Amino acid sequence: MSHDIIPDLTTTDPAATSAVAVLPVGAFEQHGPHLPLGTDTLIACAITAAITEHHQVLALPPITFGCSHEHAAYPGTISISATTLAAIIADIGQSLTGQGMRGLIVVNAHGGNAVLTNVVQQANQPAGPLNVGLYPSREDWTEARTAAAITSSNHDDMHAGELETSILLASHPDYLRDGWAQTDHTATDRRHLTTLGISAYTTTGVIGYPSLATEAKGHAALDHLGCHAATLIDLLTMVRRT
Repeated sequence: MSHDIIPDLTTTDPAATSAVAVLPVGAFEQHGPHLPLGTDTLIACAITAAITEHHQVLALPPITFGCSHEHAAYPGTISISATTLAAIIADIGQSLTGQGMRGLIVVNAHGGNAVLTNVVQQANQPAGPLNVGLYPSREDWTEARTAAAITSSNHDDMHAGELETSILLASHPDYLRDGWAQTDHTATDRRHLTTLGISAYTTTGVIGYPSLATEAKGHAALDHLGCHAATLIDLLTMVRRT
């Protein structure tokens, strides 16, 4: 299964007037020697595509840069500031409001984009015409791992591991390089990561277990995330009570 990065919708397609838009947000950062710099963007787009398979929503093109400063020691990593990312989301939200949209799902595939939590908090207070949700939550990811029979945890399989490699195998296999099954790396205590950067905990950039990845696990995780976005979509389209 392969998903387009730029949606092929036209202005006359029914999805263009959906109540909810879905915005994939990724990053351009190292993912070890076997996954591409654009891994997080590809994953965000794959989740967005999975949501569109279960629900009528407007899929937006991705934001391809994020807050990847902790990966700066690795060549090719490019970051934007948290302020810039927040401003982009706010501008897109304003445009969606002008289009009459009721909800926006921000699909975030990079943990370093922590500012998005605050962006969504602020967007919903006070209640306005556009409700905003952040997806997947930590709990959503945990449930997707269980649904896909992924044995590693969110914490231990942090970066370029079993989950991310499985999703790439399912959605964009042509992007993988050989050797992904031989790059497992464990670093369970990373308490100073935001101070020291991820390079203090891994020489390859991998923290997790890509050797356990399979295409079937990736398909199962994506299908679960696509289907279970229903709860958030319902929340975003409810009439707000102040």
